Amino acid sequence: MSQIITFGEILMRLSPQGNKKFIQSNLLEFYFGGTEVNVGISIANFGGDVKHISCISNDFVGDTAKSYLQKFGVDTSAIVRSNRPLGVYFLEVGAVMRPSTISYNRSHSSFSEIQPSMVNWETSLEGGKWFHWTGITPALCKGGYETLKEGLILARKKGMTVSADPTYRKGLWKYGEDAKDVLSDLLNYSTIFIGGVNEINEVLGTNYSYSEEDFIEASKQLMQKFPSIEKVFDKIRTAVNSSWNKIRARMWNGKEFRETQDLDITHIIDRIGTGDAFAAGLIYGLQHFDDYKSMEFASASSALKHTYEGDVNFSSVDEVMNILEGNISGRLNR
Repeated sequence: MSQIITFGEILMRLSPQGNKKFIQSNLLEFYFGGTEVNVGISIANFGGDVKHISCISNDFVGDTAKSYLQKFGVDTSAIVRSNRPLGVYFLEVGAVMRPSTISYNRSHSSFSEIQPSMVNWETSLEGGKWFHWTGITPALCKGGYETLKEGLILARKKGMTVSADPTYRKGLWKYGEDAKDVLSDLLNYSTIFIGGVNEINEVLGTNYSYSEEDFIEASKQLMQKFPSIEKVFDKIRTAVNSSWNKIRARMWNGKEFRETQDLDITHIIDRIGTGDAFAAGLIYGLQHFDDYKSMEFASASSALKHTYEGDVNFSSVDEVMNILEGNISGRLNR
């Protein structure tokens, strides 16, 4: 499997145990994650060769974060250090009709200091065949946007596949750049689009609905505006409540529309990182299967992530394939 490059902030997550609110507890669990690193670790768990590029704190917290990635076999040689602290977010995990709640503390994190001069893209991309980015990184700071753009330009010059997950978060864009303009700029260097009508509407300024017809038309218009984009994949979540969701996926690959069956997740352990698990499953799948099976693999990967605490999907390829074969009873393996 070709080397996958991911670039983005590494965060520490702090949560009370179980489904408690902070006011109920003085004990917190911590996990490491971050949108792009979640994707990278998941692919590494599938047996993939992954390199993650970031800027982390120059202290024992940064050391621990780096060791965490290394534990899964992720290449950390291109990670740089800063005297600012690692970014943190706080999560209260909801249940049934009570939604989960997140508060971020990342405005002055180590990653917020990232600048193009800090990353040697020529060396970092050596041997890379696939580059994955999300809209979180260019939303955080101008340095993140400029550094990412340099990497994407070189990645395309090298003929790498580039997957884009725009992941628009209105509350993150605070440094003066317009999200629509920035995301549109970066999509010029992308070949695979991971997102649905919400993301397409944000980029194009359109108002497409969730219908099949509108998804196809939105995908066609996206491809027309950004000719480098070859395929669009969308994860669809139907929420019965905070503890019970359904997951399916659909695609437009320029030739045909396909959609998977719903996967029922009747008891959610942790919803964080499930979109990242979908992206990781898709990236792995597209290097091994056809488009439809890749989409099925991605949906099953996302569904399984709901069963793990923390930000990362720990599933193996065999475990994902087991779901695709219809083994969803959860019976004990002996």
